[in-house]
Amino acid sequence: MLLPAFTSTRAILEELLAQRILLLDGSMGAFIYARGLQEEDYRGTRFRKHPKLLKNCTEALVLTQPELIDEIHRSYLDAGADIIETCTFNATPLALAEFGLQEYVAEINRTAAEIARRAADDFTRRNRDRPRFVAGSIGPTNKTLYIEPGHEPPDTRSFSFDDFVANYTVQIEALIAGGVDLLAVETGNDILILKACLFALEQYFAEHNVRLPVIVSGTIYDNGRTLLAQTPEAFYVSVAHFDALAVGFNCGVGADLLRGPVESLAAISRKPISVYPNAGLPDGMGGFTGDRDRTAALLGEFARNGWVNIVGGCCGTTPEWIAAIGRAVEGVAPRKVPELPAWSYYCGNEVLVVRPETNFVMIGERCNITGSLQFKRLIKEGNYEAAVQVAREQVHNGANILDINMDADLIDSEEAMTRFLRLLANEPDLARIPLMIDSSKWSVITAGLKCVQGKPIVNSISLKEGEEKFLEQAHLIKRYGAAVVVMAFDEEGQAVTADRKVEISARAYRLLT
Repeated sequence: MLLPAFTSTRAILEELLAQRILLLDGSMGAFIYARGLQEEDYRGTRFRKHPKLLKNCTEALVLTQPELIDEIHRSYLDAGADIIETCTFNATPLALAEFGLQEYVAEINRTAAEIARRAADDFTRRNRDRPRFVAGSIGPTNKTLYIEPGHEPPDTRSFSFDDFVANYTVQIEALIAGGVDLLAVETGNDILILKACLFALEQYFAEHNVRLPVIVSGTIYDNGRTLLAQTPEAFYVSVAHFDALAVGFNCGVGADLLRGPVESLAAISRKPISVYPNAGLPDGMGGFTGDRDRTAALLGEFARNGWVNIVGGCCGTTPEWIAAIGRAVEGVAPRKVPELPAWSYYCGNEVLVVRPETNFVMIGERCNITGSLQFKRLIKEGNYEAAVQVAREQVHNGANILDINMDADLIDSEEAMTRFLRLLANEPDLARIPLMIDSSKWSVITAGLKCVQGKPIVNSISLKEGEEKFLEQAHLIKRYGAAVVVMAFDEEGQAVTADRKVEISARAYRLLT
């Protein structure tokens, strides 16, 4: 990007977001499919003898038809896009395995970034008063993790949280090497997978002493929730731990069905908001039911309501749509983050807010092996069906949070925690409330955090092993997107008097904040 080296991209983008609504590009696929490309076009000379069919693998075109990808980027830049996305939505090892292209992941992502980089830099040279930016597109893969419908037994998964972290790390590294300005983690269907991507990003940033701005975008369907049942507010609470440039929604439905979710997000988000919907709902014949001018008008309405900072298009939209959206928001002031109260938010599929006037918050503790002989017996016997029923009774009797503890001799606590949480995820009436991951073993806590798509609570950490260990665990808990209970316990032992409790708590608070 042709900008002063002493100015960070994040600072430039934040300044622009405070000045005006930024325009994101539209669909890559709609442009490609309109060209009627055939199998030989996707293969090119590079993959002429590839053993698997490649038609509809748009990422392959980065290597076989780079001129076409360049043309698409320039068309969106001509339409007024401030940010163009790389052709890498499915460019992860897990997603490209379908086409047998997993060994080309690094090359595809790096090359895609370089193609977009050249196009954006050309426009920035000619319009130095309006810089253009490249966002590395990171999609959700074609897998699920939080629940996996049809996979048996229901307490197992085809891939783990760690598998997804490794999967995304390969893509992140290559996109950054290719020169993207920011990253767009988008179309979040399974929010546990999205959280794995955010974990991979935070881990990569820390290990390589680099930090790029990130847009975090979930997907809402026609029932007003994510694919795996989170409300719009629960989606936000699940990802709010991450230091995103913007948070919002894309894909899924048209702008008309996003009015409620975007309004809800605008009421609680402490970050700028991005919205780039599909061209309406799918029509069942490969197209979409939406209307360009209607979509532009709706996004213009969102802008005038003070809800958005970044707008654009997703599936089915074209440069003409982006130009129309740009006209609709031109001159409208961007959303300003409102003054919001410092309430505590936790969530499963729904949000629990703890306000100053909130009465007792009820934590169900009968799924705690150390506190319930019945639950301990059920887990030792492997009777998880009955154990889930113990959880159900507590939730139906009014528990606001469900405490899970598997610490016991002769039990594989990590395996038991993982198995039980996966079974709870399959129960809609139980998955709606926040969970408390309770253990004296750090390995059990992390095993539990890798199973939760919402914002859980860790019980607990303390200063008994010193400040370094305390902060190390706190940073990891935040990276997983959880809250934490801090015990009044330090290197000298557990606090007994009121003064000692205040002393330890104040020290922990200073360290954490």
